[in-house]
Amino acid sequence: MFQKPVRIAMWSCSRNLSTAMMRAWGSRGDTVVLDEPLYAPWLKLSGAQHPLRDEILAHHEPDWTRVVDALCGPQPAPVLYEKHISKHLRPELDRGWLATHRHAFLVRDPVPMLASFARKLEEVTVEETGLPQQAELWRWLKAEHGVEAPIVDSRDVQQNPEGTLRRLCAALDVPWDPAMLSWAPGLRPTDGIWAPHWYDGVVRSTGFAPHQPRDVVLTDALREVADACQPAWTFLHARRLLPGGGPR
Repeated sequence: MFQKPVRIAMWSCSRNLSTAMMRAWGSRGDTVVLDEPLYAPWLKLSGAQHPLRDEILAHHEPDWTRVVDALCGPQPAPVLYEKHISKHLRPELDRGWLATHRHAFLVRDPVPMLASFARKLEEVTVEETGLPQQAELWRWLKAEHGVEAPIVDSRDVQQNPEGTLRRLCAALDVPWDPAMLSWAPGLRPTDGIWAPHWYDGVVRSTGFAPHQPRDVVLTDALREVADACQPAWTFLHARRLLPGGGPR
């Protein structure tokens, strides 16, 4: 029994296993999930021409102040799990509300991440990846609030789902629930309206699939992006939780 509601902000980049992670948390009986609540405000502020842009802005709240008010308002379950994309936390957004949440980070090697991203967008920039923003936010949380937010690597999740998720739950002071290891296939009412474009893989899934090594060949342009993302990736990856022990 929780003494008070728990609000979890999971900061990821696109193509990081973030939707599968949302499925895991959504399988818990004590948790309600929110799918990228800052996506519409980011589209409005950035002007990014993402797929389904008009539909997203029409269907989801584009005013970040109203989104933040909702995130900090009454919650319908003991745990509120928010799937966030790190680049959505633009400089225009006041960060005061972050003090009301517990934070975690989900990371992925930029090379396979970019290969996956390129199948969904025609052009992927360093800023579009969100990796530098992830590292900046982690540092900011530590500097401003003394929080060393737990970091998990998507490959560790795939290779050892239970061990990694148990460590994550412990770090967030949330009871472990084995229901996080499996789910029914298909879309969810909690999925954003963008789900048909982005979630084709997770819609067919019923759990975390084992990591399958692949030979990835990036274009020269994407290789430059990967190289630029390397410092942020190295910083975050070195601080990740390991399934059998502490951070490396």
